Amino acid sequence: MTPVPSDRTAARLRQLSERVLSADEVRAYLEAPIAVGEREDILSLIRWFRRRYPSPADRLAYVRRAYARWRP
Repeated sequence: MTPVPSDRTAARLRQLSERVLSADEVRAYLEAPIAVGEREDILSLIRWFRRRYPSPADRLAYVRRAYARWRP
């Protein structure tokens, strides 16, 4: 069974996820350098995904299935 967050936690998460960022916040995030370890992790995930879904059709099929799961 998946744990359900408290109403207070859910409200705080909603507040954080729906807040509007300023242009300066976005710029600072985009201009921050990517750490070497983070870059290696990202590239590793990309390699895995491309092996698991080798063709564009495979990738599109995955995205369609995932989108169907995420929709209410």
